[in-house]
Amino acid sequence: MAASTLAGDSSQPINVAVVGEVFRPGPYLLRGGSTRTGRAGATGGEQGLGAKPTTVTDAIQVAGGIKPSANIRQIEVRRTTRSGVQESFTVDLWQLLRTGDLGQNAILQEGDTVIIPLADGPIAPADATQIAEASFSPSSISINVVGEVRNQGKVDVPPNTPLNQGILAAGGFNNRAREDIVGLVRLNPDGSVTQREITVDFTQGINDGNNPILLNNDIIIVGTSGLANFSDTLGSVANPISNLLFILGAPFRLFNLFD
Repeated sequence: MAASTLAGDSSQPINVAVVGEVFRPGPYLLRGGSTRTGRAGATGGEQGLGAKPTTVTDAIQVAGGIKPSANIRQIEVRRTTRSGVQESFTVDLWQLLRTGDLGQNAILQEGDTVIIPLADGPIAPADATQIAEASFSPSSISINVVGEVRNQGKVDVPPNTPLNQGILAAGGFNNRAREDIVGLVRLNPDGSVTQREITVDFTQGINDGNNPILLNNDIIIVGTSGLANFSDTLGSVANPISNLLFILGAPFRLFNLFD
């Protein structure tokens, strides 16, 4: 079905809606031949001059790229025919990635809606890596690493980057860091916030327990070690004492000026 849905005139832009598991869902005026989106959530790259028909992957790219939680095997395209009847067909972009089946990259028509559903469960790490490298995924996501790292702040990393690599992308721990546990704060699609403490183990591969895959806008919090906290406390106590001794010794320093 996907291979047979040819657009009427590829030189004209078309209005298409993209909803579901993309970073910028909504309506778009599209021309064929768009390039890969950059940072997750940014509108897709430059579009062509209309020489090519607009496809499902064009629409996804312009809508900010696919989310890691997307089910790319069951993307639905809904279309209203000239007689007013609504039809739909399914696109399997996994087959496009695995076998190069270009027929799965359906050509869109004026008024189509592209629906990218949520995956039923966790996506296998190997599959997630292949999806992250696809042209319809963003080229990077943004995370924030705060606390005791060498270069704290916003960091752009490739999709499918695990927590350990996120820490290293911020320069790694500094000499004040607590290196055994970090915090991970995540804004969920429903607006809620998830906070986790994660035991750091740089020998671990990707796994949800110790080295989860990072999502766009995740925040990694690196705390201060006990020794650094003790030094800070000692310094805050010692400073007032040293200031007092300085004041008490002022007269003697004054007399020494005349020695």
